[in-house]
Amino acid sequence: MKIPHLITCGISAAILLLSAAGCSDSNRWNLTGNVKDAPENTALIVEASQNGRWYPLDTVKTDAKGDFKLSHEAAAHPGIYRLRMDDKIIYFPIDSIDAVSINTTMTGFDTDFHLSGTADAEMMAAVDKRLMEAASKRPSSEVVRDSLLKRELGRKLLANPSGIVAYYIVNKQIDGHKLFDPADKFDNRIIGAVANAYANSRPNDPRTDYLRKLFISGRPAAVRSVEAQEIQMFDIRLFDRKGKEHSLIEVAKNHKTVILNFTTYSAPESTPFNNELHKIWKQYGSSGLTIYQVSVSDEEPFWRSAAANLPWISVYQSTASDATPLLNYNVAVLPTTYIISDGEIKERIDDITRLNTAVSKYL
Repeated sequence: MKIPHLITCGISAAILLLSAAGCSDSNRWNLTGNVKDAPENTALIVEASQNGRWYPLDTVKTDAKGDFKLSHEAAAHPGIYRLRMDDKIIYFPIDSIDAVSINTTMTGFDTDFHLSGTADAEMMAAVDKRLMEAASKRPSSEVVRDSLLKRELGRKLLANPSGIVAYYIVNKQIDGHKLFDPADKFDNRIIGAVANAYANSRPNDPRTDYLRKLFISGRPAAVRSVEAQEIQMFDIRLFDRKGKEHSLIEVAKNHKTVILNFTTYSAPESTPFNNELHKIWKQYGSSGLTIYQVSVSDEEPFWRSAAANLPWISVYQSTASDATPLLNYNVAVLPTTYIISDGEIKERIDDITRLNTAVSKYL
């Protein structure tokens, strides 16, 4: 099993990777390592995250012995990076001027690896290997329900709840399943402990507000329902397939009524759902209606292909990106649909067969 992808929760590279101007060569972190049996000049990509989208930070190549090294300017806050070889990935933590080493092999790059150099690196490696071990014996859906495993990991993170590895653990997913689900009472207590530790120790860390919202999202449904009735429209700023940014608030200002829909194009029900949306679009598109559709997925190429055939605004939200829009709009399942009219949230529509009638009231 490969290491489950981390949700990075919308931490902007402009914040995480910003270093003080004029910093000296000593204000850098260093990555070294070896890939056993790697041919000389094997390319390894070091990646960082920008608003949840992983992008290349630098590329290194192995020498004749399989060794590699990289030095990079220190960031303003601790961060999680990853080393990629083709489609194989190893995650590693960096705090300030850390020096971390990764030793692995060509054949077992993302399974037979060793992290060293810092306590955080060793702990992260131990977490990933523990999860790989568990997932090798049973389905991932069972692993994330293993209370003993989660208590074990909870004890690990509570040793340093304000650390970057604690954040890493509470945001892990295994094959799309959340390891710590805010809807689960025990899980949310662990999330709350990390959120509280960040609030006390790292108030200016961009992850702190996200963790607070994640914890709040797991409060009882009755409380969330009351809050949902009081919330105003939250802005969403995401990009379409051509790289144009669309602000939900601006879209709502320019159209009488907006259907806000969170979905995933790869789901079996996506095509019939979008067919129903298209009927509504054809009927009311000339009467002041538009659709702002957020595709939540880790399959960006699939989204790009599908979005090319849609007449409305289709923007992309990576599953590894900023979860704030999903938390703000209480998106627990896909699809989730709202009607916005005159700049206000009017209704949440859970039954697509009701959408046409509901929309007609606001046009």
